[in-house]
Amino acid sequence: MIKVWLYAIASFFSLAVLLAARHFSGGTHLQFMGESLGLVIVLLSCQICFHLNGVDELLVDSKPQIFIQKILKSAGAGLVIAALLFYIFPRLSPGYAAAAASVCFLMFGLVVLRPIVRSLTKSEETEGTVIVGSETMARKLYSEIVDEDAGTLRVVKYTDLRPLSEREAISRIVVADPEIQEESDATVLIDLKLRGVRVESAVDSFERASRKIWIEGLSAERLIFANGFCPPAIYLFAKRVLDLALALAVLTITAPLMAIIAVVIKLETPGAAIFSQERVGFLGRRFTVYKFRSMRQDAERKTGPMWAKEADDRITRVGAFIRKCRFDELPQMWNVLRGEMSFIGPRPERPYFVDMLKGKIRYYELRHYVKPGITGWAQVMYPYGASVEDAYHKLEYDLYYAKHISLRLDLLILLKTIGVVLKGEGR
Repeated sequence: MIKVWLYAIASFFSLAVLLAARHFSGGTHLQFMGESLGLVIVLLSCQICFHLNGVDELLVDSKPQIFIQKILKSAGAGLVIAALLFYIFPRLSPGYAAAAASVCFLMFGLVVLRPIVRSLTKSEETEGTVIVGSETMARKLYSEIVDEDAGTLRVVKYTDLRPLSEREAISRIVVADPEIQEESDATVLIDLKLRGVRVESAVDSFERASRKIWIEGLSAERLIFANGFCPPAIYLFAKRVLDLALALAVLTITAPLMAIIAVVIKLETPGAAIFSQERVGFLGRRFTVYKFRSMRQDAERKTGPMWAKEADDRITRVGAFIRKCRFDELPQMWNVLRGEMSFIGPRPERPYFVDMLKGKIRYYELRHYVKPGITGWAQVMYPYGASVEDAYHKLEYDLYYAKHISLRLDLLILLKTIGVVLKGEGR
């Protein structure tokens, strides 16, 4: 609630300054109302991007440089969204200078008011966190989240909890063990919880800190009783409608570009411009995915199936460019129209690698309970993977998406994907 008020105060400050300036500069009443609505649209677009990009959590982060980077990126995305709306409805535009000024005032207000929010919430979020459990599991958890969690983390034994709580304040206890074996250990945790200390499982703590699911500490029981993983029917229907609309729009807009790409591919190297390959999709069903060919024809004829790697000599010059911009995936709009893929979802993998990874990574097959996508949470949160270890880490993000699947998360992934395309970070 405090964070909501912070956004509201900062927005009011920005809007008040800009409207006052507009009022004294003259102009008709109708112009003043139109520009006022335009500024509100700019501020709302920025606040939506702040929320989607996780700025809420960073309001109490101890690293101001990360906070500044996040609000700059989010404000930029908000301005782009507002500019698109003003292109469609030009009468609402307050002007480029006014829009930029409103965003600057908004960010200034957030930076100035942020210390107040931190002082009201930091005691719970950033101090006195301990990890308990078996030495092996506790150390593994610590190594995973120590760089993610802004608080002070320590690994202790169950027997040390009570004396430690008597000497110093503990605000949060993270239990690394999937099950608590000793009744005496459970008694200590219950006692501290009833005294106001927050007790949470390692999986929940890891998920909250890193926005992925800790497979190492995951058990079948936790999966069975966990919230999420069951998107409502209305969401699935809305997502399908949006998939169809976006796929048709992208195909219509990029048709000339796709024709140019196809011609250039054919001119550079012999072979078909469109590359087709079998992939594993929803519920393990196999389908044929279509992409622009970015490698030499028959690139795996001698080596057999293998992941693409950095500086891969099989990739052509045109292929390297279209992969960086994600243009090679444009033909997958056909897969979206056919219902085999969605815009957002786990990356569909080849049957050869699926069979291999299922034998090496626990719960790997769970990613197939979500329709595969052109882009996804793992794709925007983790660099391109070319190993079993990379597949393991990407699965942690895929499971997080499967648990928290929603239009809000889909929108966040789309915004992050736009950033990847504009920066040319695809591979």
